[in-house]
Amino acid sequence: MQNLGVEVLFEGSNMERLLGGLLVTIKISFISIALGAILGLFMGLLRTLPIKVLQIILRVYLEVFRIIPILVWLYVVYFGFTPLFDIHISGEVTAILVFSLWGAAEIGDIVRGALESMPKHQKDSAKALGLSSGQIYRYILIPQAVRRMLPGSINLATRMVKTTSLVVLIGVIEVVKIGQQIIELGVIKAPSASFWVYGFIFILYFLVCYPLSVISRRFERRWQN
Repeated sequence: MQNLGVEVLFEGSNMERLLGGLLVTIKISFISIALGAILGLFMGLLRTLPIKVLQIILRVYLEVFRIIPILVWLYVVYFGFTPLFDIHISGEVTAILVFSLWGAAEIGDIVRGALESMPKHQKDSAKALGLSSGQIYRYILIPQAVRRMLPGSINLATRMVKTTSLVVLIGVIEVVKIGQQIIELGVIKAPSASFWVYGFIFILYFLVCYPLSVISRRFERRWQN
């Protein structure tokens, strides 16, 4: 019987290794998303303040992360900081640091856009009722802004999950790297191993990202009603 190649997924501990690599991908992704969301919310609030110097600094910070590819950031932090500051930074820590800063920049802009899209009369009415600036943000602006920034935030989260595949280039052993190792060992015996291994990795990424889209749609429908 012809070897279909799918057997390579179940040989030895290959399946266990792939799932272990997926856990590394999930850990890097979700820690980065959480840290990026916290920092991004704070940056977004700062970007609504009428302080010109602060706006320029935060705008430059955002553009730097948008213009320079994430792969270059990974290389700069992982290979550049080590000799420059004589410190060792692991690949996983590098990935979490870079992805968190990227997420903070993007989420900060999403928060700014959502807050600035709020009708001005709501803020004026709240002031007329005697609410402080902190209370206006806490009870009126932020709860409404969260609804508006949810689609963009979910989109960014899925992009961050998918972009973690780049961390293999700084030596992190995650699901793509383990997939490459399995293919290299099994390609002679099963020439179609790359199809099955990468196909399985495709399904794993889909299973991680699809629930985020489902949750986003449910929240949107709930808040529309």
